[in-house]
Amino acid sequence: MELTLQDSEKTYFSSKSLFSSDFNEALVHQAVVSYLARKRQGSKAQKSRSEVSGSGKKPWRQKGTGRARAGSLRSPIWRSGGVTFAAKPKNYCPKINKKMYRGAMRSIFSELMRQNRLFFFKDFSISKPKTKILLEKLNLINLKNVLIVVDVIHDYLFYASRNLYKISVLSVDSINPVSLISYNHILITIPAIKKIEVMFQ
Repeated sequence: MELTLQDSEKTYFSSKSLFSSDFNEALVHQAVVSYLARKRQGSKAQKSRSEVSGSGKKPWRQKGTGRARAGSLRSPIWRSGGVTFAAKPKNYCPKINKKMYRGAMRSIFSELMRQNRLFFFKDFSISKPKTKILLEKLNLINLKNVLIVVDVIHDYLFYASRNLYKISVLSVDSINPVSLISYNHILITIPAIKKIEVMFQ
């Protein structure tokens, strides 16, 4: 597939499979859910009545005291007692294999291409680590709410972008389905495209 470069008169011929897949909403949803679930720490832990410290002795006899019957000091209804349905560490990550993940990413890239939300550059860099310089460069091509994908993040670009709202820079190794669908525009360099083609072919 022929890709038009924004900063050059030349074109780049990309792999057709990356940008010509049908949009599989169910598969993309599964990839997004899996990615978000993997970000959960899942380490919350509480103690049930069998785990909290305290005596197992019956506090008072069953009948004759006038008080409500009680069988344990560790009962959930008592202060310092156990938790009724105690939370335990849990792995929330749903399984999604590599073939499904690659298919979901190809589906996302293809849909972004159909919606004209992808912009390709031969190279995208700035001369100084200044937010103003990066903002002016993006304003020239009328891009706001943009994700910049490069093969390797240079310090100047990283420092210039981290103080801008809805503008992020990611390396190819860090791209994910959530980031791709969260921005209005995706700016990708040709070296990054070459790596993406290998990753999701």
